[in-house]
Amino acid sequence: MPVVGEQIAALPLRWSDKDRLQVLMVTSRDTGRWVMPKGWQMDGKQPWTAAEIEALQEAGAVGHVGRQPIGSFSYAKILSNGCIVPCTVRVYPMLVETLRRDWKERKQRKRRWFSMKGAARCVVEEDLAQLLLDLDDKQRSRMLWRDLKKRRV
Repeated sequence: MPVVGEQIAALPLRWSDKDRLQVLMVTSRDTGRWVMPKGWQMDGKQPWTAAEIEALQEAGAVGHVGRQPIGSFSYAKILSNGCIVPCTVRVYPMLVETLRRDWKERKQRKRRWFSMKGAARCVVEEDLAQLLLDLDDKQRSRMLWRDLKKRRV
């Protein structure tokens, strides 16, 4: 039976001037594809806390991460030794409050705000694209945004 890796991701969000939800995407370090900040679960950390750390390190995003995942997606992770590990990524929504000018991986990645449809067109993973398109629904995105703001500490 193949080993499946489990990762966590932050979905950094903001409400745009055009009254739409936007997502902050970053480029991957190896291929330059647009992805969301993600990584392996960290020992001793809750998954949403690990997602918050990934968002800070990979995108310089600071804000509040929800404690409930809003979905998941799968992809093939290519390890440094060339092995391919199928991974499932749990996605935690993040209300971005600020973006740092100086962050850990700033010299290795680019970051950019996208509409949900624009981000869905840029990602390779079909189930991630569908998750982003589902958030393009104005009613669903407003409910998610309100819930994040309400639960912010």
